[in-house]
Formats: sequence, structure tokens, C-alpha cells
Amino acid sequence: MKRLFDFTVALVLLVVLSPVIALVAIGVLLDVGAPVLFRQVRPGLRGRPFTIYKFRTMRAAREGESPVDTDHHRLTRFGRRLRSTSLDELPELWNVLRGDMSLVGPRPLLMHYLPLYSAEQMRRHDVRPGLTGWAQVNGRNALGWDDKFKLDIWYVDHRSFFLDMKILLLTAAAVFKREGISYENSATMPEFRGSGNARGAEPDQPDQTPSRS
Repeated sequence: MKRLFDFTVALVLLVVLSPVIALVAIGVLLDVGAPVLFRQVRPGLRGRPFTIYKFRTMRAAREGESPVDTDHHRLTRFGRRLRSTSLDELPELWNVLRGDMSLVGPRPLLMHYLPLYSAEQMRRHDVRPGLTGWAQVNGRNALGWDDKFKLDIWYVDHRSFFLDMKILLLTAAAVFKREGISYENSATMPEFRGSGNARGAEPDQPDQTPSRS
């Protein structure tokens, strides 16, 4: 039922919001430039990789700039507005329609984090990643990594249709209030480098574009 619900709602939203999606795409093209979409490989159900789609909110890194270290400076004013309203996430409805993601679930992070997870943290991949999740309605990017993972695992253990409905309603309220968009005045979450019980110490070569989740 969850997959049927995800597919139906994603399809309806893509149709109903198509004028908004078109306007945002034009805005991104004029403000940030081409390409309009941000694409990145993320781990999905059981850690299987898939390509996530979002609207771009950052200009490209200039020569000599580190894409990760300068993300706050590369975030445009229009891009900041997209993030504050979560409109940059709209293309992920296509991921939901394809079955890569669910409407509700732990947010998909970066592929090179996988070796750093403890066995407990890896359980966040026992379900499809979501557009929103229990961590997002309890702090979003304002949370530290440990708290975020604990909330993700709590969702995996307690997931239900009614919990999903609650999370969706709380998400709408959080977006309206524009709470927890960034981590301590940063444009993105800081790099996850494992915890004391993680199965590794340092990540592999990091992606050149920050996670923005």
C-alpha cells in the first residue's frame, strides 16, 4: 500500500504542480544557469545506488574554488529562497514515481558514507529513502549526525501509514515556518566522518558537490 500511495501522490503532485515546476526551472536557468537540475548518485533501498534529481541552487565553482568548502558563498539568493521553501526538492517526485524513493523515509545521503556506518546506522537503508522523514520534522539540517541517525532508525522500527501521514503534515508545517533549513548557518550539513562504532574512519574521495540534505 505504501508504494501505491507513493506512486499515486507523486503522479498527482507532478501534474498539479507542473506550472510551478516550470516556473522554478526558468528561474534556476536565469539565476544559476544550465543545467537546471542537480544530479547525484545516492544510496537507496539496501544501499543500491540511484540518481537523485533536484533543482540547482548553487552557481558552479570557479577556478581555484573548492565545491564543498565554498558552498555557502555559491548559494545564490534565488537558490536560498528555493531551499527555504523546499521547492528545490520538487524534481525528487520523479524519483518517487520511479520507485527510487518514497514520500517518507530517511533522507538519502552520500555514497561514500556507506563504509562509515555502524551496523545500527546502516539499518536506515532497510527502507526506501524519502522526500521527508522523521529527522526532517524533528530538526532537519539543524540536527547533528548522531541525532539524525537515531531518528532515522526510530522511523525504521516504528513506520506505519499513520506515522507517514503525521510526518507529511508536520513537514508541511515545518516548510511553512522555514525551520531547520541549514546546519548552524552553513549551506549544507558538515561532512560525516564516522562515529566511534562506525566501520571506518575516513571517507573515500568525497563527491565534489555537497549533499544538501
